[in-house]
Amino acid sequence: MKNSVLKVCIILVVFLTTKPSFSQSEKSDNTLINELISKKRSFNKEFSYGFRIQLYNGIETVARKTMRKFNYDFPEIKTHLIYRQPEWKIQVGFYNTMLEADRALLNFKRKYKSAIVIPLGK
Repeated sequence: MKNSVLKVCIILVVFLTTKPSFSQSEKSDNTLINELISKKRSFNKEFSYGFRIQLYNGIETVARKTMRKFNYDFPEIKTHLIYRQPEWKIQVGFYNTMLEADRALLNFKRKYKSAIVIPLGK
C-alpha cells in the first residue's frame, strides 16, 4: 500500500514540475479556437428554430378576433393562426433570439396582457 502511494506521489511531482510542450504555437491555438467558434456560430444559425410571441390560446372565435385586432394594432408584424386540436393559437412575429422576442413582448404586453414568448419547434 505504501509503495503504491509513493509511486503516485512521485508521478504527481514529476507531472507538476515538468513544463508541458505543445506542438502548436499560441497563435495557432487561438486560430483553432476562433475557427471552432465560427463553426459553432454557423451551426447555430443553420439549426436555430427561433421564437414567436403567442397572444392567445383557446376557442376559434376569440382567436380570430384577437388576430384581427393585432393586425389593426401592428400591421407590419406577421400573424399566424394555428390550430392544434382542441385549441386555436395566435402567434406573431419571428425572432432569432430570446432577447429579441423579450423586447418585442414588452411592446405587445401593453395591449395583450397574456402574451408569452414561445420557442419554435424541435
